[in-house]
Amino acid sequence: MNEALPDVPEVRVVGLPQLTSGFDLVERLDLPMHLKVHGPLEPLGGEQLAQLSENINLKGRGGAGFPFHKKLRSVAEAAIKRGVRPVVVVNGSEDEPACRKDTVLINRAPHLILDGALLCAEAMGARQLVIGVTRESTQRSMEAALAERGLSNSRRSALKASVQRNPVRMVTGAAASLIRSIDGGPAVPPGRKVSASQNGVGGAPTLLSNAETYAQLAIAARIGPERYGNTGLYDEPGTVMLTVSGAVARPMVIEVPTGVPLRYVLQLAGAPPVPQGVLTGGYHGKWIDAATVNEAIVSRNSLDAVGGALGAGAILPITQETCPLGESLRVAQWLAEESAGQCGPCYLGLPAAARGMEDILNGGGPAALEALKQVAKNVKRRGACSHPDGSAMFLESTIKAFTDDLAAHVLGNGCGRPVEGVLPLFEGGRAPALTGGGGGADDGSSRQKIYVDWTLCRGHGLCADILPEVFQLGADGFPTVAQAKVPQYAEAKALRAVRRCPALALRLEEDTRSQAPAKNLPVVSQGRGRRALGR
Repeated sequence: MNEALPDVPEVRVVGLPQLTSGFDLVERLDLPMHLKVHGPLEPLGGEQLAQLSENINLKGRGGAGFPFHKKLRSVAEAAIKRGVRPVVVVNGSEDEPACRKDTVLINRAPHLILDGALLCAEAMGARQLVIGVTRESTQRSMEAALAERGLSNSRRSALKASVQRNPVRMVTGAAASLIRSIDGGPAVPPGRKVSASQNGVGGAPTLLSNAETYAQLAIAARIGPERYGNTGLYDEPGTVMLTVSGAVARPMVIEVPTGVPLRYVLQLAGAPPVPQGVLTGGYHGKWIDAATVNEAIVSRNSLDAVGGALGAGAILPITQETCPLGESLRVAQWLAEESAGQCGPCYLGLPAAARGMEDILNGGGPAALEALKQVAKNVKRRGACSHPDGSAMFLESTIKAFTDDLAAHVLGNGCGRPVEGVLPLFEGGRAPALTGGGGGADDGSSRQKIYVDWTLCRGHGLCADILPEVFQLGADGFPTVAQAKVPQYAEAKALRAVRRCPALALRLEEDTRSQAPAKNLPVVSQGRGRRALGR
């Protein structure tokens, strides 16, 4: 079984590095080393910044691919029209098991991300900058970067800058979830469609984009659009960061110019010469078959044209020796567990879709296939966030890409191949180990305590179903304890209870004797003073 990826896997580069410049010199570029490698950065006006983004065709690197110049102008216009200061938010939440590119950038080149975010903040006159993360390692690195620049969350600071730590869940990375958590609520979508550009943090127009997007902007601002355009394709210039895992010898994050053949990227990671299929764009992405792999190049347009997706930059091949439908079922079940549980398409639709896939594998016949198609169709464009849409796209792509295997399962006795678990998932519902995390005792003693936040708890009762060793429900339907030690044998179940709580009312903390930091407690950091753009 493929293990969960570490926070910072091996990093490679094809051609000349841009985002990964200096990675061969140090493990993490602090501010002095960052300035030695990249040089100083001069501020730009708002329209200059928007024009630069448009000239290099910069699109969001978090999955949606929205043009950055349109978002920048929309936020600026809304702020001017309303006469309020906008807010800048960096989305560094990367909670999909197959994605690590943003985590790598935050851990190793945090100042490049801050460069881009501060350019935007100064150009638009923003007075608040928030960096959203979910991992201990990214929190530490970004807090250190803010301190190195003298940026803080103090009221006396000209620019209030902070790190917002949220739980590791797929829905946490949604823009609306991050904004809601910054405003003091749970890190789940609010249940209605909102435009961050018009009504974001504290009701102010908010520029929210992915960590890599800001880093790309910082590179372009230094070298200019002409030099930036000399790398990669004419219509999609520059480089992209990819996370390559699945059936590969060396899982890695790799920076490549657009236009590089996808098969070359797979070869670098030690993928099979003829993979059965390649999942592109991650678990909200699409499968392409072996023949299509030879036609595809690394670019948003090329992958779209062959039926794939660049998405969040995750690339996952599988071998000819594994059952593709079984591998996809594992992912579908995980996606269902990641639901926020507050709208029908997620709470009911995604588990039904996973059961439909399981019915097909268990010989449910054509009726099971038609039921799965109908469920996938019904959940699209009806959710409170994009999670059901992305999950449905993944399921529909699976059905389309592996027609021979589908026929073997629907019309016969199956494909006869095992499920090897090559697509990385958090084992037993467990998030990846945080950097510096310690092991547990072998005597069965408790290492963790679980807490109930009564301000968030809504009495759904899932905690008692998942973790009856700890939780029982009272006559009012709420847990009877506010905190309790977790037996070591039940730690995986406890973390699953935390991850599945629809209200995000549970958290786990290490026993104080271990001196380990809390893993699921949102944290807002404070630094000292301000020093923008490294000057």
